[in-house]
Amino acid sequence: MNSITRALFGATVAFSVAGTAFAADKNLLIGSTSASSSHYGYFVAVGQLINDKADGLSSTVVETGATLDNIRRMERGQVDLGLVTTNVVQHAVSGTKKFDGRPQNLSLLWVYTGAPQNVVTRADASVENLEGLNGVRFNPGIKGSATEATTEAVFSTLGLSADYVRGSTTDIVSAIKDNRVAGYVKSGAGLKLDSSTMDIATQTPIRILGLSDAQADKLIAEMPDISVVDIPAGAADGIPAYKTWSFGVGVAAGPEMSEEDAYKIVKAIMEDTSVQGNAMASVKGVNLAELTLQYGTVPLHPGAAKWFTENGYELPAKLKPAN
Repeated sequence: MNSITRALFGATVAFSVAGTAFAADKNLLIGSTSASSSHYGYFVAVGQLINDKADGLSSTVVETGATLDNIRRMERGQVDLGLVTTNVVQHAVSGTKKFDGRPQNLSLLWVYTGAPQNVVTRADASVENLEGLNGVRFNPGIKGSATEATTEAVFSTLGLSADYVRGSTTDIVSAIKDNRVAGYVKSGAGLKLDSSTMDIATQTPIRILGLSDAQADKLIAEMPDISVVDIPAGAADGIPAYKTWSFGVGVAAGPEMSEEDAYKIVKAIMEDTSVQGNAMASVKGVNLAELTLQYGTVPLHPGAAKWFTENGYELPAKLKPAN
């Protein structure tokens, strides 16, 4: 082998190795939520699992405004997968509500928790029920989030009102602590209050405003895209049992994700027994496949469906991929 041949051979090998490295470094952007939310920590864990267990893939977690923001980013190709709630992703795929006439090409990967929507107020605001929020400065959920959109829909259905104050979780938590805002709606961490709510409670006594039986019945009859759940006493110290509305929280993928990549990701998530549970207590010990079958409202990605069927799960019609 002469010097020219060796040089050409070396260049070919270098190009081949570089190409392999490039393929192994395929980076996926994951849309999450506010960094102050316990859900953000969950997505850091998801990113870790993808990096460690999904061969050929790496990931970067992006702080976002949660569901609606993530769906818009997936539509624009700015993130590959992200946090969604089961009610809003159903609206997006069917082209209803905020997506009227603009159905989105999204598919479900998995659901990781239920999300009771907790109406939290300062105890000294003297608001004893949901009707008492009329005229009160109140945050319906972080700007652009599914919580915000769902709260407004619930309040409209129940004939409730409040003086809405918009902002990020960080801004609103500070405003509640400073008594500039009376309260907010915040997704719970399973049957417990969210970390941002617990942060408020360390300085300021809080009250949870639950649904009356009549309000619960009305939501069940008129809003089939959400659930009404009973939260037992102990969501936090001193908090009695209450009823509230809920939806599932999961992960959806945009239209560019391949079946192979979706399969690798879902396999890594479903086979994990510790990383996700350490990041979010409500996930510990939970069968995510069964939770997905319970809460899912749109078809699974073909790669996700492949994992489910290979592992003996029968998919309901609403979760079967279209093709």
